[in-house]
Amino acid sequence: MIACSICGENPAAQHIGICAACIRAMSDASCLVALHTPAGKSCGLPASPPQTDGGQQCRLCVNACLIGDGECGYCGLRKTSKGTIEPLFPRNSALAHMYLDPLPTNCCAAWFCPGSHEPGYNLAVFFYGCSFDCLFCQNATHKMVRTAPELTEDALVAQALNHRVRCVCFFGGSPEPQFPFTLRAAQQITRESRGATHICWEWNGTGNPRLVEMAAELSMATCGTIKFDLKAFYPNLHRALCGAGNRRTLENFTRVAEITQGTDVLTATTLLVPYYIGAEEVDAIAGFIGGIDSDIPYSLLVFHPDHMLKDLPVTPRHQVEECVAAAQKHLNRVHVGNAGLLE
Repeated sequence: MIACSICGENPAAQHIGICAACIRAMSDASCLVALHTPAGKSCGLPASPPQTDGGQQCRLCVNACLIGDGECGYCGLRKTSKGTIEPLFPRNSALAHMYLDPLPTNCCAAWFCPGSHEPGYNLAVFFYGCSFDCLFCQNATHKMVRTAPELTEDALVAQALNHRVRCVCFFGGSPEPQFPFTLRAAQQITRESRGATHICWEWNGTGNPRLVEMAAELSMATCGTIKFDLKAFYPNLHRALCGAGNRRTLENFTRVAEITQGTDVLTATTLLVPYYIGAEEVDAIAGFIGGIDSDIPYSLLVFHPDHMLKDLPVTPRHQVEECVAAAQKHLNRVHVGNAGLLE
C-alpha cells in the first residue's frame, strides 16, 4: 500500500494510487479508465469497450461494443469480420469448463437456499469473459479467452441431466457475454428435467435486460437463485474498481426483484475490499436493497489479496463488523462469507 497521491493521508492500493474518499469526490473520473489498461493488455483484450465508427454493435451487455472489422469486443469473445459479428467459437459451444461440486457447497446462497442441502451435486459452469475488469477479481483466469476450453451445449445438458445433479450454476467471469448459449442450455435442462434441476446464476448484472428477464424466469420456474455481485454503490468508485459504471446492474437488480418478489430467488453479495469497500459503501448498497425488499438475503464477503490488488490485506475483522452493522440497519438477513479468512 501507499499514501493517496491526492490527499497524501489515506492509504491506497499501489495499482490505484488514490484512496476511496478522493475517488468519490472526483468531478472528472476519466483518468480512472487508465487503471484498467494493463490488465486488459496482458491478455490481449481491449482496455475499454470499443466504439468504432461504422462498427457492428453487440447488444448482450451494457458495454454495447461497436466492433470494427478485425476488432474484438471488450470481453474478447466476439470479433467483427466483413461486417458481421462472430463469436470465437462454434454456435453451439461456449468458452467454459464445468465440474461437479458436492452439495452442500460453498455457493454464496448456501446459507439460505434449501437446494444447496439436497443430496447430490451442483454442476458449476465457469464461463470465460466478462463485461467488467475488476481489479480485485478472484477468478481472473476468465480473461484467458485465447486458450480457454470449449464446452458444447450437448455435453453441458447431458451432464446437467445426470440424476445426481440437483442444481446448475452459471458463473465466471460473468455469464452475460455468453447469454445465447447459457439460455438455450438452461431452457433445455429445464424442459427435460421438468423443472427439477435448479437453474442458478452468479453475475455482475450488466446483461441485456430482456435476456436477464428470461434468465430470471428460468430460476423462478426451477427454484434456483440469482446472485448479483454489487461491487460498489458510488459510480466513481465502481468505475475505478471495475472499469465500468453500475447503473445497469442496479436497474437489472430492481427488475429481477420485481419478477421474483415473495421468493428467495434473488440475493446479493459485496466483497469487502480493504480501504475501498467499507461501511459507507455497504450502507448505501444495503439501503438500495432494503428500499426494494428488506428480506432479500445479502452476503458480505471477506477479501483476500488477488489480481491487481495483491498489496492489500485480508479484510480486517473490525471492517467486517462495521459493514455488518451498516447492512443490518436496512436488511433483515445479513451473512458473512469467507469467514474462515478472518484472523
